[in-house]
Amino acid sequence: MDYFHLSGGRDDAERISALGLAHLGDGVYELMVRSWLCLHGKATNAGLHKAAVRYVAAPAQARLAHAILPLLSEDEQAVYRRGRNSHTATVPKGASVGEYHAATALESLFGWLYLQGKTDRLNELFDAMMEEADHAI
Repeated sequence: MDYFHLSGGRDDAERISALGLAHLGDGVYELMVRSWLCLHGKATNAGLHKAAVRYVAAPAQARLAHAILPLLSEDEQAVYRRGRNSHTATVPKGASVGEYHAATALESLFGWLYLQGKTDRLNELFDAMMEEADHAI
């Protein structure tokens, strides 16, 4: 199995819970943020972790998720809603319930796209988010 170039079908992604997709999507999103920071010279070595946290924290994810909502297909919107409506036991300090649900929804979407090998779409959405980030974060 090549875990870097997955190309599972829609059925594979549908069998995984929204929180399972969010767990995977969290890692995908964080790797994309870390890559973006390094490639764009946004932080020094000492500040990379701090800079990454600014983008991966739930409030930032929620703001950036709203920027891509109009770009989502019907299927992507359904996955986003599934993630947003999933039941989570706790909400991290520093995030509202709404922000945390939006962040979970975004992570679910990223996990779903990743499992299907839709890296071009991941990059397209991520680029739109980072364009917004230059103005919002």
